[in-house]
Amino acid sequence: MPGLGPNGVFADDVSTAPTTPGASSTSSPMLAAADIEGLSQAVMHAVQDMIRPVTNICCVGAGYVGGPTAAVMAYQNPHLRVTVVDKNEQRIRRWNSEHLPIYEPGLGDIVRIARDGSRKFQFTNEPVDQCQRPHLLNFPGRNFLQHDAQITVPARLPNLFFSTQVGECIREADIVLIAVNTPTKMKGVGAGSATDMTSFEAVASEVAQHARPGAIIVEKSTVPCRTADLVKNTMAVHRPGIHFEILSNPEFLAAGTAMKDLMYPDRVLIGSSPTPSGRLASAALASVYAAWVPRSRILTTNVYSSELAKLVANSMLAQRISSINSISAICEKTGANVDEIAASIGSDPRIGDKFLKAGIGFGGSCFKKDILSLVYLAESLGLHEVGEYWRQVIVMNEYQRDRFSRRVIACLNNTLAGKKITLLGYAFKANTSDTRESPALEIIKTLLVEGPREIAIFDPCCNPVVVRAEIKALVRDQPALKEDGGPIEVYSTADEACASSHAILITTEFDEFRNTSKVISKDEAASLATKSPDPRPFQHRQNGPTETEILSLHKYLLGNALTAENVDDPLGRYVPEPACESDCPDCGLIKTSGYSTAGNSGEGRPKTRLDWHKIAFNMNKPKWLFDGKGIINVEEMSEHGVQVESVGR
Repeated sequence: MPGLGPNGVFADDVSTAPTTPGASSTSSPMLAAADIEGLSQAVMHAVQDMIRPVTNICCVGAGYVGGPTAAVMAYQNPHLRVTVVDKNEQRIRRWNSEHLPIYEPGLGDIVRIARDGSRKFQFTNEPVDQCQRPHLLNFPGRNFLQHDAQITVPARLPNLFFSTQVGECIREADIVLIAVNTPTKMKGVGAGSATDMTSFEAVASEVAQHARPGAIIVEKSTVPCRTADLVKNTMAVHRPGIHFEILSNPEFLAAGTAMKDLMYPDRVLIGSSPTPSGRLASAALASVYAAWVPRSRILTTNVYSSELAKLVANSMLAQRISSINSISAICEKTGANVDEIAASIGSDPRIGDKFLKAGIGFGGSCFKKDILSLVYLAESLGLHEVGEYWRQVIVMNEYQRDRFSRRVIACLNNTLAGKKITLLGYAFKANTSDTRESPALEIIKTLLVEGPREIAIFDPCCNPVVVRAEIKALVRDQPALKEDGGPIEVYSTADEACASSHAILITTEFDEFRNTSKVISKDEAASLATKSPDPRPFQHRQNGPTETEILSLHKYLLGNALTAENVDDPLGRYVPEPACESDCPDCGLIKTSGYSTAGNSGEGRPKTRLDWHKIAFNMNKPKWLFDGKGIINVEEMSEHGVQVESVGR
């Protein structure tokens, strides 16, 4: 098989690997054999197929979930062939070029190694500054950590592929991941709450037609509880008499930290049927993750629990945001400070300090959609009080966003006529180009009604070409962009966007917008402390350092580069990226505007703090700043003559 090494298979104990310690009968070869006895012939054939080593994975869907997930699976399993398929030719073209379709910090490094392969390289297995590792200097038995002074890492062949040949790639796969979009249904029965399963159902039908007998089908998309039954029935309609195991393996990724979440997950959840063949399928998928995830973090449940757990996780996180936002409204009326409230209650270990930052509400493609799916599930089961409880989380979120917009208008004397308003931030959160369900867009729509002279937008991760196209598509009831006679202009620098503004709104919490040091949690501080030292020396292993260890060294060297040479490739590992065609539209846009519509076009751009003194000097009176994310020091801005209104203060 092209792109795989000579040892390109898993060990023969796939069927006997436990998914959690002692939690599976497949942890014992004797029990596994006993489980297989008495199975139907169709299931027996499927079990025999699952016992075979996994060598080929196909991921259907090259979006925010499928692309990064498949990239990490391929990166951590060089002996597996991983193919991502999608019928969107433009998206696949970008995955096969330097213009990746999405922006996620660290994604480019992993894609380059898995997709393009790497050169043979060497490095010294000693810390650059041993003072950074005092435990190695003072430890009496330093030689206890056996390590090689010089490590040579062999060349690596490509094992990550992107293709539009959907049926062909499904047919070759041992495991098929379904990672397509499942938005909220907008018309028909359940409109506004139910999950739109159109794309998922279409892919399930395609998988049913092409999957080889015994292939393991995995739900990566966020789906309603009992979707596994839909997949099972679809497979039975198209392939009667052939047994397929259906697994649920939901993603728990956060935009902006997706690669960290994939490389260092706090848990991997795999749901399966409680049958011998279901346990074998679960073990096969667990073995893929076990290449880099500790077994103790690979959790197994029944398939319905896994499907529901994803909805509940996102709903609980969103609930915390709406809860603290509701308190911020009380704080503004009483003189209390919501940040001080959050710090106080967050110190209680029963509550914790995560997701207690008041702001303008949550956005993104997941929280609202998953809460609505949970609401619809509850109501369809006759649990109307449960549905109403969770619906209120969304009601509070929309109230918080609209309350912020009304506050802006009120402070500007209830009129925006003749005034320039600047929004700093368009993506729904920092360090991502994902703008789905962004609060900023709804705020823009509210401001448009007030007839401002100009609405200026700047976002360090979203390029102007994409933002203009999106606004044009989403705001249809009136001219929006300046080029069409509307007031909206999208800028490539913050200084241009803020010049002559009467009011600036901070709608995304980018560090570049802060005028204070970022407040981080104890967990984040501990994480930063452990990542800052040189990760060397690496313990001696027969197969050399792990891919995770090599990546940690790569990141360390990037952050501590002493020269400009090989600044992007300090280990000298990269091979040249695929060359673009002469008519590549992304290259053409870069030449004409400096921007590409690819998602990672801003990844290499320098990110520096704004010069608030300069910005304040160039603002028009009355010089308002509305801090929707709680990242501005009010006293400092007051010294610049800027009036500040903050959420919860």
